[in-house]
Amino acid sequence: MLKKKYTCVKVDQQKDGITWVIFNRPEKRNAMSPTFHAEMMEILTLLETDKDTKLVIITGEGVSFSAGQDLKEFFRETDGKPEVKAKAGNDSKWRSDKLWMYNKPTISMINGFCIGGAFTQCICCDFSIAADDAIFCLSEVNWGILPGGMVSKMVTDTFNQRDAMFYACTGRTFNGKEAAKMGMVNYSVPLKNLKKETLKLAKELLEKNPNVLVATKHAIRSTQSMSWRSSADYLAAKAAEIKIKDAARGHDAYAEGIRQFIDEKAYRPVFSPYVGAADGVTTAKGGKPRASAARKPKKAAASRASVKRIVKRSPAT
Repeated sequence: MLKKKYTCVKVDQQKDGITWVIFNRPEKRNAMSPTFHAEMMEILTLLETDKDTKLVIITGEGVSFSAGQDLKEFFRETDGKPEVKAKAGNDSKWRSDKLWMYNKPTISMINGFCIGGAFTQCICCDFSIAADDAIFCLSEVNWGILPGGMVSKMVTDTFNQRDAMFYACTGRTFNGKEAAKMGMVNYSVPLKNLKKETLKLAKELLEKNPNVLVATKHAIRSTQSMSWRSSADYLAAKAAEIKIKDAARGHDAYAEGIRQFIDEKAYRPVFSPYVGAADGVTTAKGGKPRASAARKPKKAAASRASVKRIVKRSPAT
């Protein structure tokens, strides 16, 4: 549990393992200063090994997710100060290097303006949900620089080529619905439902085996730039890593999921994780089979009933 108070960021740790990291410079539309970056780097580093944190949601206080870099504090006030500028640049890597391969699931909740350099943390979180009316913009072209940091590369990898070129070169805005169509966020919802839908996704993720979930997200990230053969070797190593980490909690995800499905019919893998995936309390340890495991989908049942009626009505041959 983090007890330290920060000047630019609020940390709200819930009892269910969800930790909110909230940018807290609403008077600056949550623009990112050197102090802001230093605090975010410290917070994410601590939360990565914090036993009370199982998942991190990143969002902004007020009407903005983030308006990008604080032009005055991050750029002008570090001019002629190479050591200060270097530290600020290194600390700002929480958005990319830290989040990209973070050891816990992350969600960015885009509640308003997401401008320029703020694209980095939006894209580098594992999942992202936006308000329908959130405003996105790569405005850098209008004040004479490239999109901040590695944003040009990120939007090229995330958007299709036409959209990446269009929005980077025009500086036009787009909303949450358009961001979802382009793949910058997973989906968008009305602002009034944003927190509820974000928590819904968070709780769904927390039902999974945490070792499998982290290994899977690392696999998706890492294999993007690997050859077929390198990917095969990496995925085999990740599978072995899951077994080692699961063994530390007296568990074996590979064997348990198959055992419950084939031998006990305790869950339906298309609709839910196996029993005890999250906490290790499997059916063998007193966990209860899911009620949904015994139910048949209504549509499927209706289809079978229709087939029976057709068979009965068909003339004998």
